[in-house]
Amino acid sequence: MNKLVTRLLGLGRSFPPRRRVPVACHPCRDLCLQNINQQDGASLLKHFTLNIKASGPITVAEYMRQVLTNPVKGYYMHRDVLGEHGDFITSPEISQIFGELLGIWCVSEWLAAGRPKDIQLVELGPGRGTLTSDMLRVFGQFKHLLNMCKISVHLVEVSPTLSQVQAMTLTGKNIKPSEDEASPVYMKAATKAGLPIFWYQNVEDVPSGFTFFIAHEFFDVLPVHKLQKTQEGWREVLIDIDPEVPDKLRYVLGSSTPLVASTFIEEDEKRDHVEVCPSAAVIIQKLAQQISSYGGAALIADYGHYGDKTDTFRGFQAHQLHNELTDPGMADLTADVDFKFLKRLIGDTAASVGPITQREFLRNMGIDIRLKILLEQAKDPATQNDLKSGYDILMRPEKMGERFHFFSVVPHSRLADRKPGPHTPSQHIAGVLWCILVSSLARCAGYPDIRYTRTL
Repeated sequence: MNKLVTRLLGLGRSFPPRRRVPVACHPCRDLCLQNINQQDGASLLKHFTLNIKASGPITVAEYMRQVLTNPVKGYYMHRDVLGEHGDFITSPEISQIFGELLGIWCVSEWLAAGRPKDIQLVELGPGRGTLTSDMLRVFGQFKHLLNMCKISVHLVEVSPTLSQVQAMTLTGKNIKPSEDEASPVYMKAATKAGLPIFWYQNVEDVPSGFTFFIAHEFFDVLPVHKLQKTQEGWREVLIDIDPEVPDKLRYVLGSSTPLVASTFIEEDEKRDHVEVCPSAAVIIQKLAQQISSYGGAALIADYGHYGDKTDTFRGFQAHQLHNELTDPGMADLTADVDFKFLKRLIGDTAASVGPITQREFLRNMGIDIRLKILLEQAKDPATQNDLKSGYDILMRPEKMGERFHFFSVVPHSRLADRKPGPHTPSQHIAGVLWCILVSSLARCAGYPDIRYTRTL
């Protein structure tokens, strides 16, 4: 499986209507993407049409990869796309409570692991660095517990622009990238609290050790292959040029069963349309192997499902749904995470728990207690309204509360002391009860003095 996956890799949201796609007039061939640096001023759309004319239709995965991370024209590579003035906003930007609760989760898992002396905090796709900043602030308030620990921060980020935004958030200054191209670390510095912080292009380059992996809205932007069941078997949905409109892209079907289908689709699959993500397979196996060998945990938070949804690939621009084949590079592309797929790829390497809804996770972690503390501290009505509004967005079922899910990966030993019988994912996710950490420990450490620090 791992070799096949490697070969394949070489190759706020709602759902669009299902699409009907015509059969391609020629088979899919490997697309050798030329260097866009040579196309001075050319758009990604022109780039795609030129290459499709030369080599045939491309996979959705290749399209998605180029649209999001092409070094010259990629959506994430040269702009800050987050926030009110961007194309979407994430939970850490909505309320500081979100990141604080994830910090509490890490502390509780650290206690359950026997208080190891070295801790690596790794965030995959850290956005502006807001989530890591909020989590580190919580770590600082637990210094009576963590003062003997060696804590380091590791960020996996492909965007040069966002890495500088993260550096400013976490260190307070711009960081000059390393000129050593042989080093996997392309930037390093110290956080405002003096913790060492490192930036990487690939998760495989993160050092081994006891690690907390945080992946918030990371897996949903990894490239997916779209597969359609036909009377002749599984066929891949490809992207071709619309013959009636030469500067427009359209979907077509490949003419043979692709390797990605025979590798990842199970024989008893009931759906007639499936999205699979080989990149997610490689990354989740890497996380599971490291957690199994060195300890720690992974917490994945994303829009997703448990192997029952079909066509979720879509675009977002200015907080609105956007045709994913229009203006490539100018809108975010995303597909819901298949948590059942992740669980299957983890296999017996480590234990996995969930998914559960964001509403359930945050409630288990004590969001109501934390909100009460902050409201008591807030003196002005405007701040109180901001806090309540953020809580509402995070928790309301029709907003983020039940559309967003949490999924964790832990060592088998973490669950070994469970007694036989039914257990819900929330029993693990909550870790050590918030009441113990906050009411008993954190009040002594001044945790309630982590005050409201920002607004939307």
